[in-house]
Amino acid sequence: MIYLDNSATTPMHPEVIDVMTDVMKKIFGNPSSLHGLGAKAERLVEQARQVTARMLGCTPQEIFFTSGGTEANNLAIKGTLDRIHGRGKHIITTKVEHPSVYEVYEQLKKRGWRVTYLSVDSLGRVNPDEVEKAVDDETVLVSVMHVNNEVGTIQPIGEIGKRLAKYPKVLFHVDAVQSFAKLPLLPARAHIDLLSISAHKIHGPKGIGALYVRKNLSLEPLLVGGGQEKGLRSGTEYVPGIAGLAKAIVLAEQKRTEFLRNSQRWKKAFLERLDGKLSPMIVNGDISPEGCAPYILSLSFPGIKSEVLVHALEEEGIYVSSKSACSSKAEIPSRVLKAMGRTDEEAIGSIRISMGFQTTAEEMERCADVLLRVIPRLQKVMKVHKG
Repeated sequence: MIYLDNSATTPMHPEVIDVMTDVMKKIFGNPSSLHGLGAKAERLVEQARQVTARMLGCTPQEIFFTSGGTEANNLAIKGTLDRIHGRGKHIITTKVEHPSVYEVYEQLKKRGWRVTYLSVDSLGRVNPDEVEKAVDDETVLVSVMHVNNEVGTIQPIGEIGKRLAKYPKVLFHVDAVQSFAKLPLLPARAHIDLLSISAHKIHGPKGIGALYVRKNLSLEPLLVGGGQEKGLRSGTEYVPGIAGLAKAIVLAEQKRTEFLRNSQRWKKAFLERLDGKLSPMIVNGDISPEGCAPYILSLSFPGIKSEVLVHALEEEGIYVSSKSACSSKAEIPSRVLKAMGRTDEEAIGSIRISMGFQTTAEEMERCADVLLRVIPRLQKVMKVHKG
């Protein structure tokens, strides 16, 4: 099996599994309990908070654990707007955000918020000038992702943050789920107020993530009850998952330099192997070394439905995806690719190949070889059906 769907989720690293198993066996107390077992669990949670904060260059007090990236995004957006109610009714995001941001804005629009959805260029990138132009006296929040989950394009977060810093009333939220612990991004340096992360994109467990909340910024909780996470996120902490997140971060720190270097080289070799041999083929997003996450690659093969191609590759033991895993079962063109100017046929015929820390050069070579064999065969079949 060759697994190349790491942007959807990553296989857990064996050392992460070992840490979580050990915690489940030995540190099973409730972190809120006053006895020794509870204190042990609390210490472990706080150690993980320190590890997460170190990766983001912030203080542990600015890290709040959640059930994952979706909850972190919802908490960042809804928690902010519920707390600053009355300061303004305008919010800004882009047309290429992950569903856990885009759908929240859609929901808020129905509730009376005025929403600006920023366009992107053909590479999937928003223009910082357009972000600033969209800001008005009623603007209170801007959400822009760091790395696009479908095409890998990096947004100019630093420049956007710099522009928004001129508007004290406007808060800046960044979905960094696809880049955390892989590409450098320090919230304070980029003038970010809120930043969402998730463990299962870096070979950690599903069901755990975190939200960075800038010091002295108050949010309204989505969940109330026991008052955990300083009252921002009630619910008994998922201690094994939190420990797994911390271990995954430590391992990512050790591996990311080599990972980024290798994935850039393998991506380049992959495209060179296909260049001129498959037609029509469109590479989606920015593929320049400085403009993309090298571990994500999006390709369109007009005339072949992505579902057909995904299953054809699966029969060869290769696992890729179409668009975002959160929406890939819907038979509609990718919203992201459409925003980039792709036609319906181009958007429907796309696949995403995404590498993880465990991917090898041989696996990428094998995937390229299979595509060179499978695509012409599927094109012939589609031609027969059309005829």
